[in-house]
Amino acid sequence: MSTAVAVTGASGFVGQALVAHLLACGRPVRALVHRQAIAISHPDLVTVTGGLSDAAALGDLMDGAGSIIHLAGRVRGRDDADFMPVNAEGVARVASVARESSSVARFVLVSSLAAREPALSPYAASKRAGEAMLAEVAEGSELRCAVLRPPAIYGPGDKELLPLLQLMARGVVPMPGVVGARASLLHVNDLANAAVKLLDSPAQGTYELHDGHDAGYSWEEIATIVESVAGRGRGWHLKLPEGVLRSVAAINLLAARLFGYLPMMTPGKINELRHPDWVCDNTEITLATGWQPNISLQDGLSPLLPGRTVKPL
Repeated sequence: MSTAVAVTGASGFVGQALVAHLLACGRPVRALVHRQAIAISHPDLVTVTGGLSDAAALGDLMDGAGSIIHLAGRVRGRDDADFMPVNAEGVARVASVARESSSVARFVLVSSLAAREPALSPYAASKRAGEAMLAEVAEGSELRCAVLRPPAIYGPGDKELLPLLQLMARGVVPMPGVVGARASLLHVNDLANAAVKLLDSPAQGTYELHDGHDAGYSWEEIATIVESVAGRGRGWHLKLPEGVLRSVAAINLLAARLFGYLPMMTPGKINELRHPDWVCDNTEITLATGWQPNISLQDGLSPLLPGRTVKPL
């Protein structure tokens, strides 16, 4: 039997896709779950309950595992105080336990493309800091590390991007980006496959990846594909002025601080939405691992959107 793979963030949207992919490949999994149970049952799946600050749970997670894929992170928050303890210090804690483990030799961190532009937001800064902390902890050890920086991810169970795409499919198409902006996308199953390919390779370093659409997409191109998949004509394309977006984000941030919730729409998120270049390049990860994306945006969206009658583009 293959050596077990430890996975943090296993009950999340990406985590469940990754765990399912590992099990389908015949790989035993030790999965860290926090508040939400993992919706997978399998004889080769062992779940460990705990958080990133629980050293005992992390030790249990990695007991006998030969490698770890670290997914756990925070995407909603108000400021550094919300993001850094999870996205940066959490990486350092997991890496420290992995370094001291008698069995773990390989560490793959699933970061974010936002780490490429750390000045844009507290989230982006925390993801970049997490990458730096992994390198610092692993330096001088035998722990072989690699980092994935995926772009926006969509797929079954997505609670962030998919609702926006489903709104587009119903005929309301928000357009929050700047003119000329382009961004890569990736289906969650292709990300899971890439993470395992990277895990099984000797590659070390940082790798971006996308769905095979080399130049990324404009908002108009995404809308056109969504409308085609939904089997409808052109919807109502609603351009959202920067001033309106920033006002809504500022009000939401203030409310979050007053009422104690973790917001998604913040000034930092607007900076990310309006950044002109989120285009990735698959060259390095393909050379290092042989990975290639399998799911186009049109194919990936077909089972997820209302309508599902595909018209030729």
